[in-house]
This record gives sequence, structure tokens and C-alpha cells, in this order.
Amino acid sequence: MFNSLSEKLESAFKNIKGEGRITELNIANTVKDIRRALVDADVNYKISKDFTDRVKEKAIGSKVLLAVNPGQQMVKIVKDELTELMGGTESEFNIHGNPAIILIAGLQGSGKTTFSGKLAHYLKTKKGKSPLLVAADIYRPAAMDQLEVLGEQIQVDVYVERETKDAVLIAQNAIKEAKAKNKNVIIIDTAGRLAVDEVMMNEVANIKNAVKPQEILFVVDSMTGQDAVNTAATFNERLDFTGVVLTKLDGDTRGGAALSIRNTVKKPIKFTSNGEKMDTLDVFYPERMAQRILGMGDIVSLVEKAQEQFDEAEAARLEKKIRKNQFDFEDFKTQLQQIKKMGNIKDLMGMIPGVGKQIKDVDVDDKSFVGIEAIINSMTVQERRNPDLISPSRKQRIARGSGKDINEVNQFIKQFDQMKGMMKMMNKMPMGRMPGIPRR
Repeated sequence: MFNSLSEKLESAFKNIKGEGRITELNIANTVKDIRRALVDADVNYKISKDFTDRVKEKAIGSKVLLAVNPGQQMVKIVKDELTELMGGTESEFNIHGNPAIILIAGLQGSGKTTFSGKLAHYLKTKKGKSPLLVAADIYRPAAMDQLEVLGEQIQVDVYVERETKDAVLIAQNAIKEAKAKNKNVIIIDTAGRLAVDEVMMNEVANIKNAVKPQEILFVVDSMTGQDAVNTAATFNERLDFTGVVLTKLDGDTRGGAALSIRNTVKKPIKFTSNGEKMDTLDVFYPERMAQRILGMGDIVSLVEKAQEQFDEAEAARLEKKIRKNQFDFEDFKTQLQQIKKMGNIKDLMGMIPGVGKQIKDVDVDDKSFVGIEAIINSMTVQERRNPDLISPSRKQRIARGSGKDINEVNQFIKQFDQMKGMMKMMNKMPMGRMPGIPRR
């Protein structure tokens, strides 16, 4: 995500890194390269120029801090300006109402239906809500089918009227259904087109006027760059939407939409979405995104994702086993499964400060865990719980059972032993507190 922009910004900062002080000359060179990086990322030229003018003004007017070198000062100024460009602070998401109504709009292919499912899952699991998904795309039966499949997957009810050709009536009937079934949030998935047209705009505007939604979210494919910003402006003129959702941020996006859209339509980005899994939806935090773009990582989001998967009882149990040097293959497999639930491994590693640029060319495949799990699954319960039992003959059996070469099995067991050795060394010193573990 934003790899190209991050690299070009890092290159721009080289003009000032190593300098003894900030001067108008090195600022001018740096700012010129920053502007070029933003334009290359498909950010509107005027927005790029206004942005770099503010950076230049702040840099020239900043006092030189003895403890901070000029390069670090410039990065801090750019980070603050990027944060402001993308909205400054997290935007509130209004789910108050009886029921609260959320209208989803956007072009066909932007990811509206998938996002609708993800939002329902988010509201159900994170906010304790009882959502109802509504299929209001009367033109594509496949959209109704997709929403029903997603609803079944996340165990959320879906309201469908296949014979009705009036999207406004479907939305109104869905509200009655929600009240009858005590659903407190309605998510209406509307029709999209390959391009903006009058029929689509009138229809979604009529739904808005009929149901008075608390939130109107415009879903945009971030890979379409500046075109996404132009489409957002057109939708906003008709709908006056309350927020933007950026999808496909895990693709080869240049970042222009994320950086331009807030400034253009004056509406906040509320969510970002990656991939097809229902739990890959994130609240948008401008400062965290700015930090990631500048290669600073995003430790706060990483910790939050970890806390969602690792409960206190499990963490305490694991800490106790590590202290007694009893960590085994079953524990290791459990940790792998929990890490996989946190999301794409390369994205997670990119949240660690300094790691993102180190792994940009490294192929970190989530499927690499499959081979490890196959090796562990080929062990007996006794072998998983007592790794010392695994003899050469047992390794041969494990290799055959997992479809792996004996050398791969040996390498994995050796790495596991090395990890246990490190844990044993840690036992000799006070162990850092893990998040959520109560003190005893």
C-alpha cells in the first residue's frame, strides 16, 4: 500500500538529511521533490502545490531543535500536513437511530456489496449491533445473490424482494421488516453503473429522500486514482454524502484518492477495506495513515489487531507455559492461527516502524503457513505436546504425512528449538507485560 509514494517521499528527504541546519535552498529542493512525488501518486496538482507551500512555510518558520536533525524536522512537518490533508482526526460514525439507516452508494465494481457485508460484520462483532442487509440493486440479480451469500457467511439477515422493481419501495419495506425483527441497523446496498448516469443518481437520491439515512457512504475503488476523486465530487453534489470508504487499498494503488478526496469533497474518509475477507475492514485514522505512508509504521493499529485475537486467559496461559519452558507445537500452531486472523502478514509487518521498506521486495505469502501447519498436523498429539519425543524415524513419518522433504521438517524443528532457547533466556529476566494480562 502506497509503496511507490513512500519510496519517493523518502528519496525527497535525502536532500535535507545529513544537513547541519534547515536552509531555504535545501527546503526548496526537498519541497520540489515532495510535490513531484504527490503528482506521480495521482494527487491533483493544485492540492499538491498547496500542500507543499504549507510545508515550505512551516519549515522556513520552524525553530531548529538541538535534539532533532533537519531531516527529522522535515519528516515531522510533512507527517502533520499529510494528517491534516486526510482529515486530521478520526471521524464519528453515526449509528444512532431506531433503526439507524446506512445508505451505500458508488459505481459498479467499486466493492459496494462486499463492503456492505464487511460493515454488517463490523457492527455486529465490534459494536454489538443487530444489522439487516438490504439488497436494493434491482438490476443485477447477482448482486442480490452475493449479498445473501455474505449474509449467510457472517450470520446476518438479508432483506430481498426479487420481483419488486422499485428500489425505494424495497428500502421502505426493509425498514418495516427491521422494526418487526428488532434490527437496530439497516445497511442498504444500492445499484451501481460502470459510469455515472442520471437514472442511477435519481434512484439513489430518491432512496435517500424516502428513508432519511443517518449515514450515506460513498464507496470508491482507490486504484482508480484521480478518477475516483472526480466521481466522488459528482456523487456528493447529488447526495451530500457523510463519508467515504476506500476499497482495494491492498492493490497497486498510488494513493492519490486517499490524499485528494478529503480535500476535494470536504467529507471524511470513514473506512478502508482490503481484500475479500469479512474482517478486513478498518476505521480510517488520518495520523496513522500518514505515519504508514512515511514509513513510520503503525504500532497502535497492530496492537489493536492483536488484542482482538488474543484474549486475557489465553495470553496468561501462554505466559505461564513460556516461563516454565513448556511451550510446545500445539501452542505454536494456536499462535499461527491467531496471527492469520489479524490480516495480511506483509501488511502487519509493514505496521512495524522501519520494517515496511525492508520487506517491500520480499514475497511474504500467507500460504507459507500452510506447510508449517501440515508438519504440525502430521505429528501425534504426544509429539506436539512433547517435542523431545520426535526421533529421526518419527521425523521420516512426519515428512511423509505432511508431503514435505525431511530437510524441511528438520529445519522447522531446528527453528522451533532455537525459538524455545530464546524464550528460555528470557525466563532469566523479568518478562515484559503482554497487553491485557492481569498482574498477579
